[in-house]
Amino acid sequence: MEEKPRYSRVSDIISLLLLMQSKLNGVSLADIQEEFHVSRRTAERMRDSILNIMPQIEEIETDDRCKRWGFRHFSLDEFVSFTPDEVAAIEKIKTDCDEITGRDLQSVINKIKTLNRRRINSMEDEVEFLLRSEGCAIRQAPVYKIDLNTVSIIRQAIREKLKVKAVYNGKNKILSPLGLIYGEKIHLIAREEGKGKGEYNYLLHKIKNVSLTREYFEDGGFNIKEFAKRSFGVYQGEIYEVKLRLSADAAEDVLHYNFHPTQEVVKQPDGSIIVTFKASGSKHIMWHLFKWGPAVEILEPQHLKEDYREYLKEVLAAI
Repeated sequence: MEEKPRYSRVSDIISLLLLMQSKLNGVSLADIQEEFHVSRRTAERMRDSILNIMPQIEEIETDDRCKRWGFRHFSLDEFVSFTPDEVAAIEKIKTDCDEITGRDLQSVINKIKTLNRRRINSMEDEVEFLLRSEGCAIRQAPVYKIDLNTVSIIRQAIREKLKVKAVYNGKNKILSPLGLIYGEKIHLIAREEGKGKGEYNYLLHKIKNVSLTREYFEDGGFNIKEFAKRSFGVYQGEIYEVKLRLSADAAEDVLHYNFHPTQEVVKQPDGSIIVTFKASGSKHIMWHLFKWGPAVEILEPQHLKEDYREYLKEVLAAI
């Protein structure tokens, strides 16, 4: 019998095994091509190599009639491990995020250390060394105390589409929670009973005495990521196109900077950069542009240019 061609890169084979384990419906040849940046022929060789050494792999039928391969009755848990560098990276992120995300990341770290329990002592020593030898940037941001029980109830309400009762700024409210946006402050995006159509922002640290109701709501296909894209920052308003010119001196930083998810960045012949994006939230835009100093010029819209000029006058008057 003719032997099937083999694929020899062991690291890719192991990565593909782990990818198959992580996908409930397995992986297709197209998935392999995309993940490993290989041709279809190479993807077939990788699949065949794995099928030769892992008889536990099954061909999985899916509704899209696309052939997929993966594990249904077998686990690769013993193959999974985490390096001290990976754990240290999570630890560093944890020090620069809000309390809720920090708590979730700590839970992840604890689980990772449990999976690596056979070398947990040496791992902790290595992680500690990395954290001491690699500095983290200090982020200046306000710190708000948030009741973790409130977060738990809000998350459950979002998942199960249940309305909640809460006190906000001293007033009783019935809210339909749609999602959370994380920034310098954490915002709950929700609809409020009796306030009319539309979504509103509620600062999470100001929400008190929250409790679930037994009343369900329809979210109408609301998408928190699409909602967040409409604003520069968090607060919603009239959406307009912003056009900026940043000087050639700032070009290197601009080309590696994310102003907004809708941005388009074009380098000019003189070395300057034109950045355009669509968003709302004049105040947040102005606060953000201030850090660029004289390197930034607002080209459009005219009202933002005028607002920014007045803002700078107020700043100078306070000095």
